Amino acid sequence: METLTLLDLTGTLFGLLYLYLEYRASIHLWVVSMVMPAIDLFVYYQAGLYADFGMAIYYLLAAVYGWAVWARKKPAESVDEKGGNSAELAITHTPLRVALMLGALFLVLWVAMYYVLSRFTDSTVPLTDSFGNSLSIIALWMLARKYVEQWLVWFVVDALFFVLYIHKGVPFHGCLYGFYTVMAIVGYWKWLQMMKAQ
Repeated sequence: METLTLLDLTGTLFGLLYLYLEYRASIHLWVVSMVMPAIDLFVYYQAGLYADFGMAIYYLLAAVYGWAVWARKKPAESVDEKGGNSAELAITHTPLRVALMLGALFLVLWVAMYYVLSRFTDSTVPLTDSFGNSLSIIALWMLARKYVEQWLVWFVVDALFFVLYIHKGVPFHGCLYGFYTVMAIVGYWKWLQMMKAQ
């Protein structure tokens, strides 16, 4: 088996584990998301997906941030059903003010990433690669804050990367993102239920 194919398959298996943990809103998803980008660095570089390569570095750093945010304790007045302090960050809706700021940030990131890819690399897909990765930055930050709408943003990202990875000859990751696309809708409804049950 070729090295790229083996790494593609290994990264895909970690991606499935990550999705399961994200669906369950388990803090352990961040541990897996520290391993996954390390594998993806090699896959994306060999496939010529330079924005994805850069994003793998971002994902690695963001996983540390996500772990820290999810693990932090709520304010002292927040107590769980047993009367103790809750150590888990609650799932919430994205405030409108935050959503507007994220929309503006996305546009800035997209333009900047497209400029770099089209000007300084031999990328054959700079528009879609920069769009998907800029939106991924937003979605990952929303995940770290446990905003339920992060699933909707991931739906767009996943559908785009499903097509892009198949096109670029990374079939296992392509199939993984096809599965992610379906699970983004399932995860959204699951998190809505979990949010009501908090």
